[in-house]
Order: sequence, then structure tokens, then C-alpha cells
Amino acid sequence: YLQLTDIYLFTSNDPNQAVSGTFSYAISCGCPIVSTNIPHAKEVLQQNAGIIIDFGNSNQLAQAVNMLMQDENKRNNISNNAIHLMASSAWQNSAIAHAQLFRNYFSNQAPLFYNMPSVNLDHIWKMTTDFGILQFSNINQPDFSSGYTLDDNARALVALCQLFELHQDRKLLPLIIRYFGFIEFCLQSPGNFLNYVDKNGSFTKQNHETNLEDSNGRAIWAIGYLLSLSQQLPLELVGAANLLFEKAIVPLPQIHSTRAMAFAIKGLYYSNTQQKSDLQIILIKELANRLVQMYRHESSLEWKWFESYLTYANSILPESLLCAWMATGDFTYLTIAQESFEFLLENIFTGTSIHVVSNKDWFHRHHFNGVKQVGGEQPIDVAYTILALSKFHQVFPDRQYLAKMQGAFNWFLGANHLHQIIYNPCTGGCYDGLETDYVNLNQGAESTVSYLMARLCLEKSLVQHKLLIAASNVNHAMQKQNTVMLPLKELTSFVY
Repeated sequence: YLQLTDIYLFTSNDPNQAVSGTFSYAISCGCPIVSTNIPHAKEVLQQNAGIIIDFGNSNQLAQAVNMLMQDENKRNNISNNAIHLMASSAWQNSAIAHAQLFRNYFSNQAPLFYNMPSVNLDHIWKMTTDFGILQFSNINQPDFSSGYTLDDNARALVALCQLFELHQDRKLLPLIIRYFGFIEFCLQSPGNFLNYVDKNGSFTKQNHETNLEDSNGRAIWAIGYLLSLSQQLPLELVGAANLLFEKAIVPLPQIHSTRAMAFAIKGLYYSNTQQKSDLQIILIKELANRLVQMYRHESSLEWKWFESYLTYANSILPESLLCAWMATGDFTYLTIAQESFEFLLENIFTGTSIHVVSNKDWFHRHHFNGVKQVGGEQPIDVAYTILALSKFHQVFPDRQYLAKMQGAFNWFLGANHLHQIIYNPCTGGCYDGLETDYVNLNQGAESTVSYLMARLCLEKSLVQHKLLIAASNVNHAMQKQNTVMLPLKELTSFVY
């Protein structure tokens, strides 16, 4: 009933009442509160999270209620402020806080173990219309005015294809078809995509004011990933994806954005795993060679990177070169992929704890003073890092990439500097960012889909890891019995 309440009135006349249980429930539900001046209210209803009135002052009470009843925006602002204020006291965050407290009494600082949540698509469905997935949300309510982007629908297509690959649930096909349809809608002649679409399905002027190369690269990645599942998805969908992919890769020689090239390489690699194409290999080499040139131009003994700074989506650069090596066998790509990825991991990990580059202040080669910016961490960067770790673990299963994957995923579950959850298991949404002293509780498409990609990627890697261990044990047993040993690759290749 509190969640259905427009205004919650707390009118105690006892100045000695310190706290109130129903008051706590009400503000946690986001109720706009009008309260008398008890200590609990004075402490909590700050920063426009409610209205405080004097004891026994009915005029102030009437004025506050009338003002809130007449001003919906004011009510919504107070409600959102209240929810943000109380987020740290959510059950999951309280559990983490108590665990951190208990750790102080153990000399060995026992680590916390986080359970992987089950997949929850409620918020994905909520954010998805008949046209595609919406861009933003207000807390967990879709913001229809924000419209749609190719970026979000491309990532959503990848995530739903990941889920379909793992569980073969045909109930997912309507979402896959919808996101693919949006990408198809955004394709223009001669093979370029537009990114921004308003709530009415019209392209916005922002498409002509922004560089869209990264968006085009993401679209190619998404279509390529879909094509890698050609044996599992409906023939009609695969046929349409093949036609779209052929058109989309035509302009690739003209792109020069670092991340656009990396996304495109990933898409070409995934497509080529199912249907070998000389043209696609040529394109992979052309784009990968450009990344190699960038790396050789910028890198040094101390700075093993493609640019003079670390910004966003950094991990896709080494991952794309690893994909290029897997597609072509060129060891130059493998060497640079390994060098650059290890350099990146050194700068965003402490042990298995991740701290991605803050969007408040990029990590510049010549201006970094050794102090990392706190806050400005985004789920998408954590997710991309997990995807890259998974690909490297696939090639180098004996390294510590899996442990780092699990540590990075725990960032979503509370292993961050605020010790607060970034993923909301109740809604199935993911919060939009980790700031210096609070979590941005809006659950937009980018963050929610990024979490889902990371979650599914980790699940797949854990399954692969168990199969590798099982295969190794089989070979060990065969060796003991002096029987013929099977190559490890044959025992495990089906999981890749």
C-alpha cells in the first residue's frame, strides 16, 4: 500500500520520539513524506527528500500537502531523491555491510563469496516495445521520451543471442527478431547505419551531429554474433541477417575509429566461424593491421597501448586482435593482443578486484599521477572487460583470467568501493553507474544489457572450465590405464 501512496503524512506530536518504523518503510518505497520535526526526519529528509513541519502546526501541514498535490514534478523529484537516499539500506547492501563488519573481527580477512543471480528478463521486457529497446529509464520505469538507439539494440541482440545459445529457449526469439528488426530499420544506403531514433520511430538530427562509426561497428558485431548461431536460429532470420551483413560490411574500408574497427573485427570473426569467407578475412586483416600500426606508433616499454589514453570500451581493442589471430593465424595479432591486454589489466585490476577507467577523467599517458579517479565507473566497461577475459580464457585456460572474470562480475554484486549492489535482482535491471558516494539508480538499456552480457559470458566460461577439467581428468585416467589418450581439443571443442 505504501507504493500506491501519493503522500505519506507522519504527524507525531512527541518531540521525544527518535525514530519511526513506518517512516522508514515509506521513504524506502519512495513516498513523498511530510513529517513533523522528529530526529529521524531531520536526519533523513535532507537534500529535497521530503518536507519537515513544526509540531502541532496544521497550517504548515495543509500548505505542504496542497503544494505536493498540485505539483506532480515536485512529488516525483522528492520520490526519486528518497529512493536514492535509502538505496544503501537495501537488504543486499545491508548484508554486505554486515559482512564487512564481521570481517573486521577475523584476522585472516576472510573473503566474501557472491552468488551468481539467476537470469531475470523482467526489466528487458519492460524496456522493450514493439519497435525495440528504449534508451533510458527513470529508476525502473521506461522513459519513452528518450527514444531508441542502434547501440542499445545491437547490444541487446548480442545478449539475447548469448542467452539463446546457452538455453535454446524459443521464447526468446521474439526479442531477438525485434532487436534485429531495429538494426535492419537503421540501415541506410550504401550500407551505413543511423543510430538515434525518437519515440515515434523517426531518425533525429543527432545522427548528423555525431560520429556514428562506433555505432556501425557495434551493429556489425551484433549481426556477426547472430550469424555465428546459424545452426540454431530460424532459417528465415539467418537469411535476412546474411543479406544485412553483406550490405553492412561494404563501407568497412572507410572506417577509422579505433573502437569501430575493433567491433567490426569481432563481427567478422563471429560470422566467419560459421561460413568461411575470403572477403571477410581480407577485411579482418585490413582493420587489424590498422590497429597494429596504431599500437606500434603509440606503444613503448611503459605504455603498451593503441592510443595515448585509456577511455571507454578499452578491452575490445586487445580482444579484437585476439579474434583476428583466431581467424587468420597471424601471430603478430596474438602478440600485441597479449601485451596490450596485460597492460590494461595491470591498470584496472588490483588482484581480482576491478576499477575501470572513470568517465570523469580519462587515463592520459602523460598526465596520470598514479591516483585513480573514484566514481564514474560504468557497467558497460566492466561487461566489456568480462567479455574480453572470457575470450582470452578460451585461448589460455591455464591463466588467471577466469578468476578475474569472477572478480569483475562481483563488481555488479557489491565488490566495489561503495560495497553496494549495481544489479537489482528484484527488477532484473542494472543501475547506470557507480559514482563517488552514491549509485545512479536509473536502469537504462545500456547498463541492463551490459550486465546480462557479463552474466551470460561468465556462465558460459564456467561451463567450459568444468568441461576442460572433466576432459583433463578423463585423459589422466586413460593414461593411468595405458589406453589411447584423446586430444584435449577433441574432448572440449564442442563448447567453443
